[in-house]
Amino acid sequence: MRKRALTIGILSGGGDCPGINAVIRAVAKAALWEHGWNVIGIKDGYEGLIQGRWSRLRAADVSGILTLGGTILGTSNTANPYDYAEMRQGRIVRHDVSRRLLRNAREAGLDVLFLIGGDGTLASAARLQSDGLPVVGVPKTIDNDLRGTDVTFGFDTAVSIATEAIDRLHTTAESHHRVMVVEVMGRRAGWIALHAGLAGGGDVILIPEIPYRIESVAAKIRDRRKRGKAFSLVVVAEGAKPVGGEAVVRSVVACSADPIRLGGIGFVLADQLEKAAGAETRAVVLGHVQRGGTPTAADRILATRLGDAAVRLAAEGRFGRMVAVQGGELTSVPLDVPAGGPKLIPPDHPLIAAARAVGTSFGDGA
Repeated sequence: MRKRALTIGILSGGGDCPGINAVIRAVAKAALWEHGWNVIGIKDGYEGLIQGRWSRLRAADVSGILTLGGTILGTSNTANPYDYAEMRQGRIVRHDVSRRLLRNAREAGLDVLFLIGGDGTLASAARLQSDGLPVVGVPKTIDNDLRGTDVTFGFDTAVSIATEAIDRLHTTAESHHRVMVVEVMGRRAGWIALHAGLAGGGDVILIPEIPYRIESVAAKIRDRRKRGKAFSLVVVAEGAKPVGGEAVVRSVVACSADPIRLGGIGFVLADQLEKAAGAETRAVVLGHVQRGGTPTAADRILATRLGDAAVRLAAEGRFGRMVAVQGGELTSVPLDVPAGGPKLIPPDHPLIAAARAVGTSFGDGA
């Protein structure tokens, strides 16, 4: 007896990220060609399932999107079905709309929901699984700070973009004998700053996991000048903070599930270092350029593998799990693992040791 064809939904939540389209393509094509399933694309993350916005995806709809940045489905980083913000009579009201979402999922005929997202999206996914909607998660974040997986797609692209920017700033810093402060993304974890700083030859790398002292950073810059190096490169994650201090908050978005927006540490550091080190200093904030554009070959391959593995999980009836990479091999973990908080850089990480060995400072005086 032939099995009934499943109807699956694909949703991308949280911030955009290079490689999402590669995952959408892999899930849709594997579902259509390998299993003959019906595929529904949900618009704008959880917002689309809450508001009832979706459409059928066919093979032609996902053809040619492997190399595209962003997501053809759109996304949202403000729609949490369990803490949904709506404007009513001029004020923001938060409430639980998960029942509406589940009702819409039944209306769409969804047997399985594929969720491409970070810890916030996957935390809600774990609750949806508990509430009766079968889900499979795919890890997504340029920050690489998701528990349960060694690497997330989008990270390699972000590091490549940041490294290229550092390379370009190296020449202008050297020409003008300046200190260049390069602010990269990384609210809670400094994976991008560490990798790009090491690859780009950063003289100082500042990450959230290692609070810095401005005196130590200035001392590093002065020491380089004494040794004939009239320029320095400082790579800083947006969530880096001084000893005993806090990260720099750029804005607060009240309607967001995660309202605090960090940013601006680069300009704060530049001002402080110009005074403390006595060196002309400029700041560059890479910001959302790290999220955009064509994904690297590594991210396209990883996204395709993860999408295929997610479909295989669903075909085996193994719901409530996220596909992951551990020790170079594909595996899966329960959804409550990535929901358990950020994956931080341990102080004894080999890349920190390698950076210190070649003279890189982390602003801690070590």
